[in-house]
Amino acid sequence: MNWFKFSSPQTFYPLAGRLIPVFWVLAVVLAVAGLYIGFFVAPTDFQQGDAYRIIFIHVPAAWMSMFIYLVMAGWAALGLVLNTRLSSMMASALAPTGALMTFIALWTGSFWGRPTWGTWWVWDARLTSELILLFLYIGFMALHASIDEPRRADKAAAILAIVGVVNVPIIYFSVKWWNTLHQGASVSLTRAPSMATTMLLGMLVMAIAFWMYSIAAALSRVRSIILERERNSAWIGQLQESR
Repeated sequence: MNWFKFSSPQTFYPLAGRLIPVFWVLAVVLAVAGLYIGFFVAPTDFQQGDAYRIIFIHVPAAWMSMFIYLVMAGWAALGLVLNTRLSSMMASALAPTGALMTFIALWTGSFWGRPTWGTWWVWDARLTSELILLFLYIGFMALHASIDEPRRADKAAAILAIVGVVNVPIIYFSVKWWNTLHQGASVSLTRAPSMATTMLLGMLVMAIAFWMYSIAAALSRVRSIILERERNSAWIGQLQESR
């Protein structure tokens, strides 16, 4: 299959329409399974009790907040370097979902921190850098919306997104570089996980569910962006006539 043919909005639009229902179904099924494992199957933690169960939402959201930013910046860079319309549209479509994941990570982190640390918020390195990530997402969207000409908006927002990538490794390595209240990673590629198998399974299932949701939301949003930007194109007129 020649995947390059889907690099134009005209050919990608119908493909996205076919994929969206698949990812929505996967997101719902996996989320139900992950929440069931996390809240009913996984054992109670011997230190934190049942309060730890918020990790089944907090940790996947935190993972996705960083991952989506990297993907968004990657699409923005492609649009900036190759001047491809769809790449910039994808970056714009990912930003709201990334901001949502970052907000969920911060919000659930506060609820987790209250019984664990005795406070809703501390200016911890991990929390502060995650908050900066939320500001980067909001800044990306605000900058893009403040410029009327779409191509100029794409380029300006792309530069901001690329510069902001430096914050992602800071978030990830903050617990190693500084003395922070935030606990270290429970899952690592270089060592065995420091949690029960059912806990790990529930968290991974929820992470995949968040991933499926993010793809479905981004595809839905990029279709709306395509319709908005390509509204004067002949193929949009033909599409509307065929409905």
